[in-house]
Amino acid sequence: MLFVVMGCSVAFALLVVEVVHRLVRRFTHSGKMYRPGQAFGALLAAQISLSVYPVDVPVVLHVLGIALILAGAWLLAALISTLVDVSLSRVRTDVTDNRHARRVHTQVTLVRRLVLVVIGVLAVGAILMTFPGARAVGSTVLASAAVIGAVAAFSAQSLLGNLISGLQIAFSDAVRLDDVVVVDGEWGRVEDITLTYVVLHLWDDRRLVLPTSYFLKTPFENWTRTQSALLGTVELDLDWTVPVEAMRQEMRSMLEGSDLWDGRVSVLQVTQATQGFVRVRALVSAADAGKLWDLRCLTREHLVDWVHRQHNSALPQIRTRAVTGVKKAQPASDQHTDARVFGESADGTLREQAFAGPRQ
Repeated sequence: MLFVVMGCSVAFALLVVEVVHRLVRRFTHSGKMYRPGQAFGALLAAQISLSVYPVDVPVVLHVLGIALILAGAWLLAALISTLVDVSLSRVRTDVTDNRHARRVHTQVTLVRRLVLVVIGVLAVGAILMTFPGARAVGSTVLASAAVIGAVAAFSAQSLLGNLISGLQIAFSDAVRLDDVVVVDGEWGRVEDITLTYVVLHLWDDRRLVLPTSYFLKTPFENWTRTQSALLGTVELDLDWTVPVEAMRQEMRSMLEGSDLWDGRVSVLQVTQATQGFVRVRALVSAADAGKLWDLRCLTREHLVDWVHRQHNSALPQIRTRAVTGVKKAQPASDQHTDARVFGESADGTLREQAFAGPRQ
């Protein structure tokens, strides 16, 4: 009779879970709660059946109670994840100016992970409380709690530091999901932020994993801190004969014909003129980091090609000149100063004599 009642109860619970799942799926388009709901419903139905028809099998009841706690924690975690996914689906990040959306995604994602950790800890604690021996040992553990706490704190100080850093990152808005950053010369996007580490997706598809504390202790560049639109530079070392104004007009014409340019900034200036070269810097703007990178490369390639085709003489070159008719240096025994030091004039001759004395 017990097994018949238990079977019917489990079947009814699974039917209820199926109906609820279809309703939830219609509004949330998520099926994360289906499997944990089945497990929790079946275990709960079995627990109720055993309470109606009690059996003298403590081990079975104990195991069933532990399984019910685990299923409940699983279902609660799935519920929280579903609610978070539904909330985040309304905050889109696939728009041009998605700074606020990325901030919300970062904070909600980290809080969800923290809540899931808390649920796991509470589930483990609830399971331990089902063992009578664990309660008896509680007084002994409590007496040595100070020592254990000190040892645990010393051993886990790095982990706790990263956990705290993760929460600080989430709410300080220093770095967000999908931010473009430069860390130790590596350019990439923030792909994932956990409570203990941050994953950067680098431009060459590598992944750079850094502890969260790194972003609170070490300076780094955040290209999308305030907005997605960015400025970028292209520098060329050319000959002094380069026609700067014509080059400026050529770059402007190229930018106006490119979809990568957002129309904000188009500047070309000579920033240095030293030794045998002049340094020309082009400043361009784009709507986001990806477009800016492509626009910088396009600008560089176009200007190099333009100089090569239209003004070949402006390419970098080193000039040399042969000097003829130079007098040989005077011997070291000659104590007289060369008059060329003071100039070939009467005044220069007087200064030479005052400096080296009269010739013998």
